[in-house]
Amino acid sequence: MLLGSIEAGGTKFVCAVGNENYQVQDQIQFPTTTPEETLRKTVDYFNKFKIEALSIASFGPIEIRKSSDNYGYITTTPKPNWSNTDFVGYIKKYFDIPIFWTTDVNGSAYGEYVMSTLSNEKINSLVYYTIGTGVGAGVIVNGHLIGGIGHPEMGHVLLKRHPDDLDFKGICPYHGDCLEGLVAGPTFEARLGIKGQEVATDHPVWEIMAYYAAQAALQTMLTLRPSKIVFGGGVTSEQFLQKVRIEFKKLLNDYVQVPDLDQYIVTPAVKNNGSATVGNFALANKILNE
Repeated sequence: MLLGSIEAGGTKFVCAVGNENYQVQDQIQFPTTTPEETLRKTVDYFNKFKIEALSIASFGPIEIRKSSDNYGYITTTPKPNWSNTDFVGYIKKYFDIPIFWTTDVNGSAYGEYVMSTLSNEKINSLVYYTIGTGVGAGVIVNGHLIGGIGHPEMGHVLLKRHPDDLDFKGICPYHGDCLEGLVAGPTFEARLGIKGQEVATDHPVWEIMAYYAAQAALQTMLTLRPSKIVFGGGVTSEQFLQKVRIEFKKLLNDYVQVPDLDQYIVTPAVKNNGSATVGNFALANKILNE
């Protein structure tokens, strides 16, 4: 049995075919350009295989309410040309198979949850943050994705400003200094004039970023009390998370008990940012069997 995965990012699409054991059999990636060109490449790729179900984990915001006329759409995204794109409708024109539709971070969260289950970690809840070109989070509670009127938008929560960062306005076009506006990858260039990969690991900006990421983790822990918080994306590294754990411990101030932070605030179990692909295979298999 073959299952399909589309990880639709604002920068690139990663399309893969795998089996019911969530193992990649074939994979391709290409830049996210216009909807027509990018979705055409996606269809051309999957036409080479006989897949039985497909899961799409897309950048957003997206419409996940099946009762909505715009179900399956990418909605008010700042990504040029992609607003109000009928993603699922386009794919359904070419493939008469079950399709699971969710956010990119939900796909990653589900992949991390599945990997934890397969390793007998026995957890029932997990939150996955990605810090990259944008910031978002997916949430698993009792094995299920959450969201009623829509999916979580945890990259846009508001934060207390770091005292050494008060003059930075933030880069989010909607909120300025929300979480995404303060820690997404492009904030390095906005603050310092250089790209993130060129910033030394001992630069003070990392302490500022860790302070904000720790606030997000603290809000998540106090609100949802998940079994684990995972940070992925291009900005994240173990070295960065060491700073986040230090800031988290200061902010929590021993208010409630949490597990060992080295085991609680962690990098992804699936390497090379492949969590969404594993999650998509699992979600495709799930919808196939419902």
